[in-house]
Amino acid sequence: MCNQVMEAQWAFTTNITDYNKKRMVEAMNLQSKFDRVSWKRATSFSWTRLPDPVARRQLRLLTTRGRGALSDNKYTELQQLIQEMKDIYTSARVCPQSDLAPVYCDSRLEPELTHTLAHSRDFEEQLHVWRAWRDAVGPPIRNKYIRYVELINEAAKLNGFRDAGDQQKSQYEDEGFGQQITEIWSSLSPLYRQLHAYVRRKLADYYGPRRVRPDGPIPAHILGNMWGQSWKNIFDIVLPYPGKRRADVTPEMLRQGYTPLRMFQTAEEFFTSMGLKPMPVEFWHKSMLERPTDRVAACKASAWDFCNRKDYRIKQCTEVTMDQLLTTHHEMTHIQYYLQYAENPILFRDGANPAFHEAVSDAILLSVTTPRHMHRIGLLNNITDDYETNINFLLEMALDKVAYLPFAYLVDQWRWSIFSDGVEGINARWWELRLHHQGVIPPVSRGESDFDPAAKYHIVADQPYMRYFVSLVLQFQIHEALCQAAGHIGTLHTCDIYRSREAGRLLSETMSIGSSRKWTEVVKIATRGRASRLDARPMLEYFSPLLLWLRVQNRDERIVGWSRIKEKFLWLNEAAGSWSPYLGLPKWVKKPLQRYWSTSIHK
Repeated sequence: MCNQVMEAQWAFTTNITDYNKKRMVEAMNLQSKFDRVSWKRATSFSWTRLPDPVARRQLRLLTTRGRGALSDNKYTELQQLIQEMKDIYTSARVCPQSDLAPVYCDSRLEPELTHTLAHSRDFEEQLHVWRAWRDAVGPPIRNKYIRYVELINEAAKLNGFRDAGDQQKSQYEDEGFGQQITEIWSSLSPLYRQLHAYVRRKLADYYGPRRVRPDGPIPAHILGNMWGQSWKNIFDIVLPYPGKRRADVTPEMLRQGYTPLRMFQTAEEFFTSMGLKPMPVEFWHKSMLERPTDRVAACKASAWDFCNRKDYRIKQCTEVTMDQLLTTHHEMTHIQYYLQYAENPILFRDGANPAFHEAVSDAILLSVTTPRHMHRIGLLNNITDDYETNINFLLEMALDKVAYLPFAYLVDQWRWSIFSDGVEGINARWWELRLHHQGVIPPVSRGESDFDPAAKYHIVADQPYMRYFVSLVLQFQIHEALCQAAGHIGTLHTCDIYRSREAGRLLSETMSIGSSRKWTEVVKIATRGRASRLDARPMLEYFSPLLLWLRVQNRDERIVGWSRIKEKFLWLNEAAGSWSPYLGLPKWVKKPLQRYWSTSIHK
């Protein structure tokens, strides 16, 4: 069944036609029926009493995942709702900012809107794109999402959970998981606030204090990303030492005649140099490594496991650039993970928890990204290892990793609160969390007729998000353990595990377990017994030189964090470019916010 569905999905995404879409939908519907039958059969056993721990674990996975407990009508309705929300999202188009007629409203999220937010430095143009996207997707999705919440909560309760959030958290097999991630974020938030204060000052210098308050939250539309989750696209504004930028090896790749095929061969050699497995023959014959010229294909890079222990593929419209070289390594790590756990039963052919696949793939990138690695594979002639270059490198990494932390944390915090407390104030609660954790505010007033969480695909596509927060923390734990296995000496951000057989053995041992054991046990194996849960220390260790530098840069800041004005939380007023209090917020949101901002939490 898995193989049949993967083949149908592959056929559609590599050749987008109505016929292929119909085949894919048919296969997925068949899989849904199969999953429901599997759930019903699994729940008919008193599986908790089975003496065999392997069978008991497999049956637990079957009975606690999915929504098979719903009636046929409600199950069908839920699947249709999710598909309708995804269709609204993927088909949404917005009008460009123009006073000229006629205006063709055909700008898509990818690539047009994303490109504008990444490269435009026009405050009003960025504002238009930010608002237009949310206006296009939010209101049409809002009521559908409210009904979706009702249905998945009902399914979760029928499965024995308090609500759908409780069911999602159960995948981590840790009753204290919620408290654990809260403690991790508490440990990392001081680093984030230092980064926030530095970036805010640079943005205030660039856009002016009327648009970016020197002691306040940052308007969400000027961070170079539709959701403000990654700030790497504004590196040019915040770059500390302009003459010391990290070398882009793209010109050298072009000079040496790199092709997409050679990029994947380079990635494969990274793994074989550590004694890991080469790509199977099917990979090279069946993968889509370049953009097709004879058909329309979805170009977002992805790795595929066809569930038959031999067929693994990557779909990527590869261009010869440094960024794409990093992407090939990331996607091939997923394939390496598939190869390592292939001999497990199919229910155990997965990461140790929902975050493990991404964590391992990004841990590999922490090595590949280093100037030392680029030098070792012949793409960088000289390594500049002075203080300014290292700070530039770490700041660029922080704009991607540290800046993402609060967003990755709050998406499911919002979602779980909706599942447990209901949908009243559904949009205000989103912005309350974004202010509280991220120090970001909407650039225009937003009300309950808006539905801004829908601007993020994972919300409408029923995809849990906490995995990205867990992955951010876990990748540095894995990276540190691999570096220690490789015998690395020096700061953590300079480590490259390339050619280390000992690191390869540890990586193979970690990945081969799949999900056959609790993830805490796998973390203990991966870290050689030094940890059995999430630990913020390796990430803090990686960025420790940057944190010291940021503290010096922020020593004259009135506040590190974000402040209130006149005892109130204030929103940016679009028309005047000034500030006005509590636009569109209901009383039940205003009062907690007033209490929050009158505390000394950010002093």
